[in-house]
Amino acid sequence: MGHITLQEKLERHGFTQGLTEAQISELVNLVHEVTFAEDETILVEGERSRAFYLLTGGSVSVELRTPRYVVCVEALGPGQVFGWSAFLEHQDTLFQVRARERTTALRIEGGALQAACKADDSLAAAVLWRTLHVVAGRVKATELRFAEMCGIRV
Repeated sequence: MGHITLQEKLERHGFTQGLTEAQISELVNLVHEVTFAEDETILVEGERSRAFYLLTGGSVSVELRTPRYVVCVEALGPGQVFGWSAFLEHQDTLFQVRARERTTALRIEGGALQAACKADDSLAAAVLWRTLHVVAGRVKATELRFAEMCGIRV
């Protein structure tokens, strides 16, 4: 099997399914690959994410951290995304994101993605619609974890 290009990785990613070739071409110019070591903290709670990440390998843990303990809200793997707060101004994250193993992702700087969306309404609609699903999933995962902690059967 030959080397997979960034374009191919982006086309195959779960988040980009259904995007047009033109939209994928716009995004591929914004993407670069990153690798995280096992146990590396990628996003720190209380900070705004500066980038949006599309996971391509490995896995991360979305965690709620307190001074006494850390609760894993959700584990994410290839085809999933995190860092959606990079789309919003002044939106700090409640969560910490940590690599559970060696992990690879496609990173898009938040400002570049915002600019691309402002320049192309159809891309903006597609990206924001997909991001809304991600946010809803994160809320649901948080609700389930909180219910478990409170002893509520779900």
